Amino acid sequence: MFGDMMGMMNKLKEAQKKVEETKERLHSVLLDEASTDGKLKVTITANRTIKSLEIDEEILTDKEMLEDYLILTLNKAIERATAVNEAELAAVAKEGMPNIPGL
Repeated sequence: MFGDMMGMMNKLKEAQKKVEETKERLHSVLLDEASTDGKLKVTITANRTIKSLEIDEEILTDKEMLEDYLILTLNKAIERATAVNEAELAAVAKEGMPNIPGL
């Protein structure tokens, strides 16, 4: 019984280590998002860190339009990055979980 418990604890520690490694790896996973007309482009990591912005000259002249573009495109990029992040971490966590009866 205690051997099983130790084995489960070791599997949990391994799973936790894999999750941490995956979090680190997600810093290098880059996702590109753009406004529907391509006038604003964002590159974001799967850990939701913005790496770059490209803004078309045309929308720089209208403050309100620029704000709208930023809000819409950044929110799309963050949603996409969050989905990738959660899927990757869930897969790693599920893979590393010990087989516990009843769970």
